[in-house]
Amino acid sequence: MRKEIAMSAAEHKQTLEVVEICAGAGGQSFGLHRAGFTHRLAIELDVHAAHTLEQNLRRLLKEDGTEAPEDLVRVGDVADPDVWDPDAFEKGEIALLAGGVPCPPFSIAGKQLGSSDERDLFAWAIELCGRMRPKALLLENVRGLSANRFSGYRQAVLDKLHDFGYIAFWKLLNASDFGVPQLRPRFVLVALQPEYAKYFRWPEGRPGDAPTVGEILDDLMRENGWSDEEVDAWVAKANKIAPTIVGGSKKHGGADLGPTRAKKAWAELGVDAMGVANHAPRPDFTPTKGAPGPKLTTKMVARLQGWHGEFADWDFLGLKTSVYRQIGNAFPPPVAKALGEAIRDALLQKGEPIALVETSSTIHDPVYRLLRQQSRPLTAEQIITKLARTGVFMDQPEVERRLNHLSHDFDLQKTERKSGDLAYSLGQFKAFVGQDDHQRHDLFTQYRTKIS
Repeated sequence: MRKEIAMSAAEHKQTLEVVEICAGAGGQSFGLHRAGFTHRLAIELDVHAAHTLEQNLRRLLKEDGTEAPEDLVRVGDVADPDVWDPDAFEKGEIALLAGGVPCPPFSIAGKQLGSSDERDLFAWAIELCGRMRPKALLLENVRGLSANRFSGYRQAVLDKLHDFGYIAFWKLLNASDFGVPQLRPRFVLVALQPEYAKYFRWPEGRPGDAPTVGEILDDLMRENGWSDEEVDAWVAKANKIAPTIVGGSKKHGGADLGPTRAKKAWAELGVDAMGVANHAPRPDFTPTKGAPGPKLTTKMVARLQGWHGEFADWDFLGLKTSVYRQIGNAFPPPVAKALGEAIRDALLQKGEPIALVETSSTIHDPVYRLLRQQSRPLTAEQIITKLARTGVFMDQPEVERRLNHLSHDFDLQKTERKSGDLAYSLGQFKAFVGQDDHQRHDLFTQYRTKIS
């Protein structure tokens, strides 16, 4: 198996090079490598995650007989021109631009600040795609990005990709459909140049096939002497997939397995989610008072995140809390591999081409699209009337709700009419796309030590 995978990567290395931004500790990297992509460069902000990534990537390339670039992994803010120069690559030179740009701007567990969050790099990554012109783009983020709150943001992304000449696809994928024993929905954007887009098909998962927490961790719970009887009882209780594992952040202290709702779900599985253990339970293990069972080790968390089977061979560097964050913030390698294989096959133009729907006609936010096309401000009543003519029917509360959402990510300009009604026009996208004077620079510098 290992030999076949290595041959696949070596076979395609000349045409399937990848540049990965916000690479983390390598969950996406590992999956893409297994799918046949070879890293030309990876950029990561966190120094510990970057060291983990570099050590493992260099080992994989060596196993493939591929000479790793001297500057394989760079550490720092991916949007800082002193860290790397995207324009050093010729347009179209790279097969795939990939990344897991920061999730907090869109997470329902956060404030959903979107473009106002200094960590937001999604729109910047789209501009980067326009600069580098890779054959394909892969970006993944949390489910929150698929919500109505960000419909205008998504529309702006699709419109920009269309301007750059790409066909774009959005889809919500569940990690558990790809053998990962965890409830981890991810909202994925794939964009390809037209000659490749017609060969792209989303990977097909297998719902219900993921092992339970007990099944996947059975051997690890036994490795330090916990009795067979106790482990068997624990495995029987841990009979579901895990809730979403969160890496936490430097803003919120050490490692634990998530917010209150997640801790309750862990407790039902017999897991103490109040921290991470240094080792598996010993023979004399008894839960601390009030705890539902043992804590997990980072090795166990990694397995729940998809580092098992063909992905088991990955060494994490750093202390426990750092390692936990690296694992918890990662994209599960099996999901990345499935996406990588689908993109690889499209780039190699495998299979029968399919008819494409013109993506510029895909409307995520009709209010955004209408205002973007108008040369004069419109009142809410005028917006309702014009949308109805196109077959889109909204009442005033819905229009006002969408206008409020748009105001967070765009300069929504208001003009008062003589009647007292407000008329709206859509100004600039507030998102950071590389502007020298954007507020992101000051905010990023201010919170640099707490950004993870």
